[in-house]
Amino acid sequence: MSLTDDKINAILILEVLGKPPEHLKETLGKIADAIGNEKDVEIKNKKINDAVEMPNKKGYYTSFAEIEVETKAIIQLIGLMFRYMPAHIEILSPENLKLNNNELGELLNEVVRRLHGYDEIARMMQLEKKIIEKNFKQLLEKYPEAKKELKEVSEKSKPKDKK
Repeated sequence: MSLTDDKINAILILEVLGKPPEHLKETLGKIADAIGNEKDVEIKNKKINDAVEMPNKKGYYTSFAEIEVETKAIIQLIGLMFRYMPAHIEILSPENLKLNNNELGELLNEVVRRLHGYDEIARMMQLEKKIIEKNFKQLLEKYPEAKKELKEVSEKSKPKDKK
C-alpha cells in the first residue's frame, strides 16, 4: 500500500480543557464537524463525552471525543494531525503501509514546513516580548510611582521562605 492507493481508517482522540462544561461538548462537536468537512475525509463514527471537573483545578473541566475517520490516503490523515492536534491517533486499517522514497519525502517535507512555521512564530513572539519589556521599562522610568507599586505587588506575591 502506498500513500495514495487505499483508504486509511483511524480513530482520533481529541481533548479539550476549559469552562463552562457545556462549552466543551459544543466545541468538540464543531471540531468534529470541521473534520467531516475536510476534503477526502469521512467520519465513520464519533462519540463526544460529557465534561468532567478536573480534580486538581476546581472550576475547570475536561472532555474528549473519539472520532473514527476514513481518509483517501495517509497524507490526509497527516493533515488532520497537524490541523486538529489530536491527543492520540490509532490507525485501524490497513495493517501495513508501504511508502516509496518520494512519498516519505513528501511527508517529511510537510513536517519540516510546519516546524519552520512554528519556529517563525516563536521568534516573532520573542521579538515582541523584548519590545514590550523595553516599552514597559520606559513607562516605569517615566512614572516612578508605578514602579514603586509594582515592586510592592511583586514583594507580596513572592513565596515566603520556610526555615
